[in-house]
Amino acid sequence: MENQENLNNENPSNRGKIIPVNIEEQMKTSYIDYSMSVIVGRALPDVRDGFKPVHRRVLFAMNELSMTFNKPYKKSARVVGEVLGKYHPHGDASVYDTMVRMAQDWAMRYTLIDGQGNFGSQDGDPPAAMRYTEVRMQRIAEAMLADIEKETVDFQLNFDDSLQEPTVLPTRIPQLLVNGSSGIAVGMATNMMPHNLGEVVDGCIAYIQNKEITIEELTGFVKGPDFPTGGIIYGFEGIRSALHTGRGRVVLRGKTNIETDSKGKEKIVITEVPYQVNRDTLTQKIGDLINEKLIDGVTDVNNESNNKEGTRIVVELRRDAVAQVVINQLYKLTELQTSYGINNVALVKGRPRILNLKDLIVEFIEFRHEVVVRRTQYELRKAKERAHILEGYIIALDNLDAVIALIRNSSTPAIAQDGLMTQFGMSEIQAKAVLELRLQRLTGMEIDKIREEHAEILKLIAHLEEILNNEGMRYQIITDELIEVKAKFADERKTEITYLDDEIRMLDLIEEEDVVVTISHLGYIKRTSADEYRQQRRGGRGSKGSTTRNEDFIEHLFVASTHHTLLIFTEKGRCYWLNVYQIPEADKTGKGRAIQNVIQLPPDDKVRAIIDIKNLEDEEYVKNNYIVLCTKKGIIKKTALEDFSRPRQTGVNAINVLEGDQLLEAKLTNGNCEIMLAVKSGRAIRFPEEKVRPTGRGAIGVAGIEVDDEKDEVVGMVCVTKEDNIRTVLVVSEKGYGKRTPVDEYRITNRGGKGVKTINVTDKTGSLVGLLDVSEKEDLMITCVSGITIRMSVASISEQGRATQGVKLIRVDEGDEIAAITKMDEKEEEEPTEEGEAPEQQQNETENNETPGVE
Repeated sequence: MENQENLNNENPSNRGKIIPVNIEEQMKTSYIDYSMSVIVGRALPDVRDGFKPVHRRVLFAMNELSMTFNKPYKKSARVVGEVLGKYHPHGDASVYDTMVRMAQDWAMRYTLIDGQGNFGSQDGDPPAAMRYTEVRMQRIAEAMLADIEKETVDFQLNFDDSLQEPTVLPTRIPQLLVNGSSGIAVGMATNMMPHNLGEVVDGCIAYIQNKEITIEELTGFVKGPDFPTGGIIYGFEGIRSALHTGRGRVVLRGKTNIETDSKGKEKIVITEVPYQVNRDTLTQKIGDLINEKLIDGVTDVNNESNNKEGTRIVVELRRDAVAQVVINQLYKLTELQTSYGINNVALVKGRPRILNLKDLIVEFIEFRHEVVVRRTQYELRKAKERAHILEGYIIALDNLDAVIALIRNSSTPAIAQDGLMTQFGMSEIQAKAVLELRLQRLTGMEIDKIREEHAEILKLIAHLEEILNNEGMRYQIITDELIEVKAKFADERKTEITYLDDEIRMLDLIEEEDVVVTISHLGYIKRTSADEYRQQRRGGRGSKGSTTRNEDFIEHLFVASTHHTLLIFTEKGRCYWLNVYQIPEADKTGKGRAIQNVIQLPPDDKVRAIIDIKNLEDEEYVKNNYIVLCTKKGIIKKTALEDFSRPRQTGVNAINVLEGDQLLEAKLTNGNCEIMLAVKSGRAIRFPEEKVRPTGRGAIGVAGIEVDDEKDEVVGMVCVTKEDNIRTVLVVSEKGYGKRTPVDEYRITNRGGKGVKTINVTDKTGSLVGLLDVSEKEDLMITCVSGITIRMSVASISEQGRATQGVKLIRVDEGDEIAAITKMDEKEEEEPTEEGEAPEQQQNETENNETPGVE
């Protein structure tokens, strides 16, 4: 400091030119200036149009070059040069990279640039150099520049003060919400996810109609992010946080399908990967995990993706592998499941702010309102200027001879102009316009056009003034333009949202309806709307109920609501839980999906019984109900439903099954029922439920019916209440014979006995295959091994004694037999069978009502 003072004293001319400053203050000031320059001029988008300066400049330059969607393409290098030379004095790579991204349909939810040539790929391939590619604007980008010539936005000088550039684009598209944005500034960053245009427009219109709308109500319109590459958002809580606060975390999963080839070998096909995930990198990662044996059950992985068919990454499985287990491993160990941090930071009036969903919509609508006002003011000014000129024309036309004489007698245009202004009261503008008027406008037809145009202009002026004086009209214009945008550019959601169990009741999102659930012998499960199965008369031919392989047939068929939960019991005595809505949906003839891909069922186990539970969360219900299980060897066991009320993904032991035995059936009871068991040879037993005391899940059980013959086994179990007198017992044999018998015809005995005859088994009827408790208000659905299914009214099946063989319920082809029977509520009127097949009811009644001997 002393040296500085001496220098100033020695040379007085240096005084005032060198100012000593504190270096800490200088660094602080310089750093703040730098950071604000990066924040405002580079890294953060403007909340109004959703663009950073480089995006805005690229689109503005293309607009100035008239590169609209219906014009020829131009070289990318031409556009880059225009942007660099006029508006964006930075590296050409930054501008070209911006253009490339705006043309990539896997990077932008709605692309703004139409690119021709190699613009890279989702596999990480780089784009071609800008001298090879060509571009023009997409139609949606033009909607972002509409009315820019009508003084709707402010302009500023470019970097060398030689040109004007817009500070913001007058976009009709809520670009920031629709395409999102990401950027790293100094001391802050932004990471905004893309959303569906149709949903965002609906949210904007909802806000216009109700300015007090809550964020929760807005989420009914804007469901959450919608990524260009699709995928499945796993969990809603992160989305909810982002929509409410501007910060959150989204977990995104790729979409997978399980395919089975002609040899029965399964493979996992990844059809959608998470946003910004490189497909080649993902494939390489899966291959590395296979080599390191961190993923078990996979033999090969290959990226078969292409531009025509889209994403297809095939993961080949070993025959003993469980596909769902492998998928869970892929989610855990690879980018097939990826998380994104949401940080909605944008510039609001030049200052960075964290914005929630409503903030973003409010800022956009306020900006659109400003654009509409400024556009209307511009159009009004132009209309008034035109009206002023037309009024000058009309004055001249009304005094045409005098005006012509004045002009002919004037030596110069200036004198003629002064004369018009003095004699006819015209303004300077009007006088100039009259002097420039072409002689052809003086014809009669042209004179009428001038008067018509003046009348139209006056109407337009009145309309524009009404808009400026009526806020409701302005918001209606905004609404109409948004509706037009939605009609032109909106599409369906690409990304699904899956709610976690602890976040929301999934049942609130599922339409409740009855569905027919089928499980085949080889373990394929599906659900089909019950309305697809129409009713037929007894003795009909039936219709094709499922397409199965030759060695497969429908083994379980029952009706359940989509809001219910299934308890699935296997032959080894395990219990699994499955929500009905989670069962893959297929049409009546569809094959379904392997059940091992729906629940974690081991390959050597098999489904034997299913119980439909309305609500496992109802404590009173689960405490007062029981599960009764029986095995093929006649063992029976009762366990409280409460023991099965806490679902586990891997299942639990329901009964300890002895070697050589298998679980056959499971029923839900209220503790006050009567149990009936029937065996293949045609015997049945009836005893009170109290005879079976409740035991834990791991117990073995007690004897229910005596099974002596090694070839004999239990084929069915029913549980009826003591008070239910209208129900009857239905038995069906493997050759399609059946009958109903009143419950009271079966005397009550102790459990463990031989029972009494329930059907007369002959070669004609075949062995007993099923036992149901039914009422006349229900329908019966019968499925054969071949897949043929028939639905008939229970009331059409006659009641007969225990020892009869019954009537023919369905015509069974040679070599075919009954595979499953189930009951369902009657909903349809009876109608004839298809293809003109008469039910031949009278013949069946005569032929089949045989009553051979009694017990």
